[in-house]
Order: sequence, then C-alpha cells, then structure tokens
Amino acid sequence: MALPSFVPDVSDEKRQLVLDKLGGIEAEHDVRILFAIDSGSRAWGFPSPDSGYDVRFVYAHPVDWYLAVKPGRDVIEGPVDGELSLGGRDIRKALNLLLKASPDMLEWLSSPVRYLENDRVNERLIALSGKVAHTPACLHHYLQLGEAQWQRHVAGRTELNLNNYFYVLRPALAIRWIRLNPDRLPPMNIQAMSTGLDLDGETLGEIAQLLALKDNTPENGDGDRIPLLDRLIEDELAYARIAPRRRTRHNLSHEANTLFREIVSESGTR
Repeated sequence: MALPSFVPDVSDEKRQLVLDKLGGIEAEHDVRILFAIDSGSRAWGFPSPDSGYDVRFVYAHPVDWYLAVKPGRDVIEGPVDGELSLGGRDIRKALNLLLKASPDMLEWLSSPVRYLENDRVNERLIALSGKVAHTPACLHHYLQLGEAQWQRHVAGRTELNLNNYFYVLRPALAIRWIRLNPDRLPPMNIQAMSTGLDLDGETLGEIAQLLALKDNTPENGDGDRIPLLDRLIEDELAYARIAPRRRTRHNLSHEANTLFREIVSESGTR
C-alpha cells in the first residue's frame, strides 16, 4: 500500500500574493532572491484547511555589500501578514549552513512547494547539498525535534492536537529514512518519505487515515492517539538516541566558495 500522491496546495491567487511580497522585499532591501519555497505543513504534506503559508527564501546582495569592513545583517525577517509569514537568509549564510549539513537548509532545498527559483543556481545548490555528510546532523536534529514535541504535546495525553501529532511523526519517519537510506537525504514530505521505509500496510493505512482527517480538520483540531504510530515513533526515537554519530568529512569549501563568487558576481554592483 502507498499513501496518496502529494499535491502542493497553493492557489494561483496565493502564489501571486507571495510573488508580489517577494518583489517588494527585493526592492526594499536591494537584493536578488535566488529561490523561495514553503517550509511548513503545506510542504510537509499535512496542511489543514486553514494552514498558513511559511515562505522562506535565499537571496544575494550586490557585490559591494560583501566588501564592507563591517558585515551586514544576513537575514531578512518579513512581518507576519495574516496567514503569510516570510523569512530569508543571505546566500553566504545559507552556504555556511549547508556546509554544516543544517537540516532545515537541506529541507529548504528539497521543498516540493516552490514559489520562485533560479534553475541554474538551484541545481548547483542541490548538487552541493547531496555531497554533505548529513546523517549525524540530521539524526540529532530530528531526535531533538521529535523528543521535544513528544514530551510537550503527546506524552500523558489520550487526545491531542493533530498538528502536534504530525510534528512528532514526521521526525520519526525521517529518522527511519536515515537509518534505512543513510546515503540519501530524507524527503521533506510524509508521502514521499513513506516510500522505501518498509512500512507494513496497516501502518501506511493508519498514516493515510490520519492525513485524511488532518486535511479536513482546522489547525487547532484534536484527535485520538494511534497505538501503532506511537510505537513507531518511540522505536525510531530510541534508535536515534543510541545511533553512532561518526561523521565523514568532506572538504567542500572550495566548491562552496566558487559557487558563492559566481552567484554574487551575477548580482552585479551598486
């Protein structure tokens, strides 16, 4: 059994709103946005009818900005506008995070919900992301994320917020993916992640039912815990606690520096 295919849920109207907001950020901050994606429940594969839009982006300044004696701020935080939130990172910061195998940076690059992208830049960033030694950093990240959500929102409860249940289930599935596919980055959304996890039909059926319920339940909607999924979560978190953290070192600095210079050069000068 397989989960239903993931279909990004962004209307043309919302997509245009996001693009308009990104255009305003480019003009206000004198930057060029390289790519913009969704990094929330819409990209994770379990949006509610009233889910917001968590837009994240990477941008580049003109060359002169990088030649100042005092480094400038390397993030842009847009105001939350109703259901829309925006936040971005400068390309130098993004590349440094990528070299450290930052899981959220890896997820940005693999998001299935994309609003804006420079194909040439994206291809090279994605190629670089595939070379970093991601397993230790990702195991630590998903373990910390899963345990924090479990203790805060699941442990000791019989009924819980469905959003919070998915916030525990997704890290557990990511850990399982890393355990079974250590050389491949875990997909960002649950539907793609279920492929290759040797999950039995009953487990996949429970996940499918939970996804269907979430699809028709508001963000603050509740549901019952599912013993089969609880066991899966607890087993994968237990594995991650004792998994070896040996890290394979890859010297990718030269490749990252070359890519950084090319991107910034394309942004021109003031």
